[in-house]
Amino acid sequence: MQRFIKLMEKINYWAIISLPFSVAIAPAISNTVVGIMIGSFLIEKILKRERLCSFSWALVIFGVFMLIGACSFINSVDYGNSLKGMFKLLKYLMIFMVCSQNIKDREHFWKIGVCSACAISLIGIDALWQIFSGKDFIRGNALQGVIGLVRATASFPGCNAMGIYLTALTPLAAGLVLFSQQLKSKILFSIAALIGCIGVYLSLSRGAGLGLFISILFLSLIRKNKIIISGLVLLLVVYPFIMPKNIKEWVKTVDNNPLAVIVDPVRMCIFENSVNMIKNHPFVGVGINTFSKNYGKYRTPSVEARFKTSATIYAHNNFLQMAGETGLLGLGVFLIFLFFVLKSAWFAFKKNADWFLRAFSISCFAAIIAYLINGLTETSLYHSRLVMIFWFLVGLALALGKISNSGFEKNR
Repeated sequence: MQRFIKLMEKINYWAIISLPFSVAIAPAISNTVVGIMIGSFLIEKILKRERLCSFSWALVIFGVFMLIGACSFINSVDYGNSLKGMFKLLKYLMIFMVCSQNIKDREHFWKIGVCSACAISLIGIDALWQIFSGKDFIRGNALQGVIGLVRATASFPGCNAMGIYLTALTPLAAGLVLFSQQLKSKILFSIAALIGCIGVYLSLSRGAGLGLFISILFLSLIRKNKIIISGLVLLLVVYPFIMPKNIKEWVKTVDNNPLAVIVDPVRMCIFENSVNMIKNHPFVGVGINTFSKNYGKYRTPSVEARFKTSATIYAHNNFLQMAGETGLLGLGVFLIFLFFVLKSAWFAFKKNADWFLRAFSISCFAAIIAYLINGLTETSLYHSRLVMIFWFLVGLALALGKISNSGFEKNR
């Protein structure tokens, strides 16, 4: 029995490490890894006769969020879809709970960091290969295009999806470079961070670029690295003059409106229609996992006169979609949940004596921020493949806070 328990622990240990890499390859592989991770965790707990988790406010608040999701069934137009939405929440709960409970030492975090760096490098190199050859070498995806420019997708179905993935993990590598005290760490994570930045640029995803830029600026300010801060400010000033001609011409079509440039005029119309949905169901929304089924009913003539939008579409904004499905009550509880998650990572950064755990904590904080900023123009929390990275980061943040609270670093 003990040998079998040890086997489950080992399987779970490596499943957690490999999750970022599996998401880079394909949905089937990532879902298999998540299934193995959750299954081995549950078997281990049952055999040990242990509780699934220890108390944390983050878990309690997420439980309240799930309860609000259940309440949103009142307005649901499709109970089957809403039930699927609840199962998705349960899956996300298990992902971050497994990570927060079973990541317990520095070595585990180190291996996760290395695996993430390898995954970033793989996708970045695949994107470069795709630019030069026309197809990526993982899944054979073709390049995409917009306003006469080619956009890389790597192994993902779209360029914005690749941008979301790289923006979620590249700050992790960038932070480990900035706060690292070992040369081998700096070299390893510098390469990954650079390739990740190149990949984001090749995606031409504005939301991804904004999220990555702000997260690296945040890390540089915390580290007080004047060289990188100056470089980022210089890039911000110079880029409007050196950007591709096609982009300059497109910017003129939206009257040089910065908000329209970042968000896109069509998405701004979708946002307005989404707000109309929220106004009609402000408390518990139209029903979890039914936004696209309801969207057509809340399109307004004045908005549609500017741009026609599909009757079944996502909000292209995580927070508007969440408020539309679970109401302002659901969105508010989710924001409180995020506060506790980010607080956990910040606490770990401030309290850990171990330099690597400190570096990992602030890097994880920045990675979550980057994902959320990107989510202002994307529904990345509703992408079945990419959302696993977000909940993985949440689990890392909670695990780091748990380690700090237990005083692990003082015993090293």
